Amino acid sequence: MKRGNSQTETGKEAFFGTNMQRRQFIQLSGASALTIGVISCKKDEDTNDGKPYVNTDNTIDFKDDNGLFNYIYALEQLEAAFYIKVAEKFPAAFTPAQQLLFNEIKLHEITHREFFKRFLNTIGIANLEVDFSSIDFNDATAVLTAAKTFEDLGVAAYNDALTRARAEYSLTILSQLVSIEARHAAFVGSQLNAAGFANLNELSALGADVSNGLDVSLAPAQVLVQATKYIKTKLNVINL
Repeated sequence: MKRGNSQTETGKEAFFGTNMQRRQFIQLSGASALTIGVISCKKDEDTNDGKPYVNTDNTIDFKDDNGLFNYIYALEQLEAAFYIKVAEKFPAAFTPAQQLLFNEIKLHEITHREFFKRFLNTIGIANLEVDFSSIDFNDATAVLTAAKTFEDLGVAAYNDALTRARAEYSLTILSQLVSIEARHAAFVGSQLNAAGFANLNELSALGADVSNGLDVSLAPAQVLVQATKYIKTKLNVINL
């Protein structure tokens, strides 16, 4: 998902100008609601005895799209938990605009998490226990840096997942949600570097193809190495 901006202005003042109203930012999550429309395409797997499969050991099996969605579901749980934690008590240095938009991102991530929970049903992994003890939630820079890490990782995971998905409805879901995650990443990046929120040079270390304007795409193994630092629940990852 290539990140960009249709506005000609740059900097925080332009980004939080009169054109960036709360209602407009909420509209960035519109695809989340739209994906609910494809939920009827999905059917639970059956076991040999005809009973629905119940994922009792947090298995993420990459043999099919169900495993791919469980993988993304784990990341959405992680992001939702992070923003919920941030919103409980914002760093003192957070501006009102930052508080407003972090709250909006929190709602987006909760929506994504709940979509996958409902979509996967008994196939889904459990509610994950997270560990954010390495993040200083009182420090604005630490929070913004962590948010950028999670958002960039999420976009990279979605970008790669799009190349692995088999079903047409899977491509619909992933392509819509990655656009939202990329907007999150652009906003958070702008808070650390106001002039470079769509600057792929900042992502070159993660593998962005700057010369061709292509965003980062990371395989599940690369993403999980970083994400599981914050996940206490043991995941059973197979057929990776």
